[in-house]
This record gives sequence, C-alpha cells and structure tokens, in this order.
Amino acid sequence: MNNHHIPVLLNESLDYLVTKRVGNYFDGTLGFGGHSSEILSRINKDGLLIATDVDRTAFEYCKKNFVDETRIKLYNFNYSLIDVIAKLETIKLFDGVIADLGVSSFQLDTPSSGFSYSSNAPLDLRMDKNLKVTASDIVNSFDEEKLSNIIYEYGEERNSRKIARQIVQSRIKKKISTTGELKKLISEITSPRYKTKTLSRVFQALRIQVNNELEYLRQFLKNSINVLKRGARLVVISYHSLEDRIVKEFFKYEALNCICAPEAPICTCHKVQHLSIITKKPVIPSEEEIKNNRRARSAKLRVAERV
Repeated sequence: MNNHHIPVLLNESLDYLVTKRVGNYFDGTLGFGGHSSEILSRINKDGLLIATDVDRTAFEYCKKNFVDETRIKLYNFNYSLIDVIAKLETIKLFDGVIADLGVSSFQLDTPSSGFSYSSNAPLDLRMDKNLKVTASDIVNSFDEEKLSNIIYEYGEERNSRKIARQIVQSRIKKKISTTGELKKLISEITSPRYKTKTLSRVFQALRIQVNNELEYLRQFLKNSINVLKRGARLVVISYHSLEDRIVKEFFKYEALNCICAPEAPICTCHKVQHLSIITKKPVIPSEEEIKNNRRARSAKLRVAERV
C-alpha cells in the first residue's frame, strides 16, 4: 500500500521540521507512513514520534508496518486533538509538528473508498468511517440553497447554483447513491471543456463538508500553538487555496505582537506573538517532483516557528 502514496515535499518538509535528533515529534496525518518513516530516520533512539490518522485502513497498515518500532506511538484520532494526545502521552511540549493535508493517493486510487469520480462506487467520501453523514446523505437531503453554498464555498465553483438545482431535480426521480450517478448528472449540464475541473471541485466541496476539514484544520493550528516548545516548528502542506489561506492567515495573525489600530497612541490589545514565519513564500515542489508525482503539483509548504 505504501506504493500507492508518494510523500510530497518530503525532504523539504523534514529539513524544516526535525531540528534536533532527540525530541518529541507529531505527525498529524500519518497516512501510510511516508513522512513518519523519514522522521524516524532523522531522530535517534531517544526520540519519540506520535502519529495519528482517522483513516482506519491507513492506521491498521501502519500498526503492522511499525510493529517493531518502539519510537512511534499511533492513534486513530483526528489530528485536531493534538493537545489531548499530548496529555495521553504525558508530553508537555513537542519539538516539531507536521500535517500533510488532503486525500492520499491510496484513497483516490481505490474505487471502493468512493473518493474519486473516475470509478463508480458508493458516494461516501468519509475519511473516518465512524462519521454518520456521508456525501450521499448530503446530496439527497440538503436543500438547493445549502448545496449551492457548499459547492461554491468549498469547491469555488461558479456554476454552483446550476449544479445544486440539477442535483435536487435528479434526486426526486431517484436517490443519488454512487459517484457515477453524481458524475453523470453533473456532466449533463457541464461543457466537456470544463467537466474535469467541475467534477473535481464538486467532489472536493462534498468531501470537505463531510469531513469538516476546514474547521478541524483551524482547531489543529490553534491547539498546536499550546503544545509547541519555543523554537519548535509547525509544518503544514496544503493542496488547495482554502486550506492554504487558512494556514497563511493563521501564521500571519500569530506572528503579530499588536493588533491595535495604527493611529492608537498606545497598545491596548495585549496581543501576544506566538509564531515567527519561516517561509515568507510557500515552498512548492520542483519540476522534477511534479514530473514523478503529478498529484504534488498543487502542494504548498508553509513553516512557522514557536517564539
């Protein structure tokens, strides 16, 4: 399974992350262990890595793959619970935290997972199968306005209203249960020239809604601040503008030591600076990496340091 997912910006992200060989590190998006394996290769026998993932298949794979590795502890938790996991492991502060956001290649390439419109499968899109609401539940029960808003806000799709209307009209005749059914009804009202991008945006929007991805990202960033040592790095790899914007604005705000109006004679906000931005511009994959792994093309790496 590890052949299904090639870690993106592996050396770049780990060069920023691992600043000491003895330390406690956190990998919030374990996946099939790409970044975690590299972290373990860079820390010594006294180092410790805590890694977590809500995807049960990835979690079980890594449990077997790392069964003889004493320097790693695995959790089938959402990465936003980094502060809770730290308490469970009696770790006060981490020396570095990383999150590689988005969907793994394994999820995209496995038809039964329902993450891709390329193959027909149940319209699920849940990373954590314990979640009660699936993408099928959403497209079959949300009203037209709410569907339109989800597709517009999370997919940045301009024809969101037209697509939402088509979904609502189609589900009257027959419940939309598979990725193929959703793909077909969207394709019917979309120009062939824009079909691939439109489908990608709609499926992205539904996936974000199902998994509450943006809110969990915000919680993760906020909670990470409280469990990072001074000088420790927070490393985030994002794959679309919504994620990257959240990370960028969070880093920018936490790097400020005052948010008073410029004309204020004295500071009264009591804002405390928590971060120093290391990457003034996001690090992006090289042409060579994109050539070898096309799914790396949209990746952006941002790094900040706890002060």
